[in-house]
Amino acid sequence: MEGGRAAVHLSRKMKKRWKVFPADAGLQQVLGRELNITPLMAQLLINRGLVDSGKAFSFLKPDLKDLHDPFLLKDMDKAIERIVSAMDKRERIAIWGDYDVDGTTSTAMLHLFFRELGVETFCYIPDRISEGYGLNAGALKKLGGDGVKLIITVDCGSSNRDEVRFARSMGLDVIVSDHHELPGELPEAAALLNPKQNGCAFPFKGLAGVGVAFNLIMALRVRLRKLGRFAGGAEPNLRKYLDLVSIGTVADMVPLVAENRVLVSHGIKELERTERPGLKALKDAAGIRAGRVDADSIAFQLAPRINAAGRLTKASTALKLLITGDPGEASSLAEALNRENASRQRLEAETLEEALSMIGGGVSDRGVVLFSEGWHPGVIGIVASRLVERLSRPAVMIAVEGPVGKGSARGIKSLDMIEGLKACSGLLERYGGHKGAAGLTVARENIERFRDAFIGYLNGTLTDEDLIPEIICDAEVSLDRVDLRLIREIQSLSPFGASNREPLLCARDANIIQTEVVGARHLRFRVAQNGCSRSGIGFNLAGLHPIRGERFAVAFSPYLDEWQGGTNLKLRIKDVQASA
Repeated sequence: MEGGRAAVHLSRKMKKRWKVFPADAGLQQVLGRELNITPLMAQLLINRGLVDSGKAFSFLKPDLKDLHDPFLLKDMDKAIERIVSAMDKRERIAIWGDYDVDGTTSTAMLHLFFRELGVETFCYIPDRISEGYGLNAGALKKLGGDGVKLIITVDCGSSNRDEVRFARSMGLDVIVSDHHELPGELPEAAALLNPKQNGCAFPFKGLAGVGVAFNLIMALRVRLRKLGRFAGGAEPNLRKYLDLVSIGTVADMVPLVAENRVLVSHGIKELERTERPGLKALKDAAGIRAGRVDADSIAFQLAPRINAAGRLTKASTALKLLITGDPGEASSLAEALNRENASRQRLEAETLEEALSMIGGGVSDRGVVLFSEGWHPGVIGIVASRLVERLSRPAVMIAVEGPVGKGSARGIKSLDMIEGLKACSGLLERYGGHKGAAGLTVARENIERFRDAFIGYLNGTLTDEDLIPEIICDAEVSLDRVDLRLIREIQSLSPFGASNREPLLCARDANIIQTEVVGARHLRFRVAQNGCSRSGIGFNLAGLHPIRGERFAVAFSPYLDEWQGGTNLKLRIKDVQASA
């Protein structure tokens, strides 16, 4: 203990707190009988709050018919009326996006949809380094000078009250389409589409920016249909836009339940068979084989490549890839994103190493705030997330350039990052984001004062228990019960992500036969129990090596490993502890 707080040391394996959901035999029997599933699968549904067989069936069979009426979004009528007016008057429309995956896919989707309607739009994504997030007066002035009369934002705009007022002074109307937390004073836009605003009747509040934008095109198609605009030809098939929706939604780590589950489940199918040259080339560049598209391949293979452009150079490369109809151009752009992603990975590794050296042997405070003039603003958010994973503490990384510092903040489950930044708002130029992740701008002379204030807030708000990582197991099982049927049932719960994590099981009194370090950081296991032996991989568990013996508790997710035509049942091991 130091200063009344537990210190975390980077050289030690952090002890985790295990929790196992209590089994409910009665509900297991009911759901098992009504849905024809195993008791263990029934428990997995119960753990997700799906205790009604009807709701459980809908969860297992997500249907596009379950999507809500887009006109439930507050101001949707106003937005559609203004867009139809712009179309009728042939006014020039600009789509203003964000430079991350959610913003880029939203921008591409709206552009392609309008193009299908015969309306060419101008796309604008600000430069992360020189312009920053959201609207800015300089670019608005240029768009106005180029004849733009209507701007539709995607994945941004909710916090741009002053910029929207400036746009109106130039005769520019702005429709804000966003999903971020809202400030106290809202922009006086022509329409504000954000499910989180007061008075919005849309039942699901967890849409990504691309989800809000998809509701916009759903509503626009409905209105144009009523106006008879499709009488002379086929109306747009919105299903084909779900490939872009699934990428943006998964990448933004919003809850993969309810509306998002429907969108992503069907979007993954569209992504698998997409005819977009850009996405086909990107899948090839990422090495994604046919039939292997899932939420993980989006999150760890496609999204980082799309994100790399906006992080290191300009998001326009990724946008061009998503909207191009030329296979040759698509292939060239995908390779360019591959190179950008490799550069991003190197820069991220260097920045993480520097951050860890600044921390030294350990951390006694309940969070870290680090800053440097040498850091690239495009990778500090990723590095902050890496620090949270290692330290189980909130982390803020600030890249300092000239008179200001641009920061990325990442939190833990027990902290609302926005509330923490609000407590220090007097020292910040601006801030915004979500509960778990946020961005900020701070004047150079206030950086150290902000660090002290924010750390003080964390030390006074978080407890030592808040900082202990949790391992939440869905059920205790014997290894001999883990079979192909169970894995198929588990797969029916996918896509996995925020608020719908991959099921984690635990086996107690297991024997660890051997371990082997793989790739310096990972650990290959051989585990046995009740006469059943399984191999597994523990990512980032190399620090446990060597470990062998009897009576270990193993937390794992089972999966099928396909290699050279063969299929083997294996374990993805999350943690190992001595059995209680």
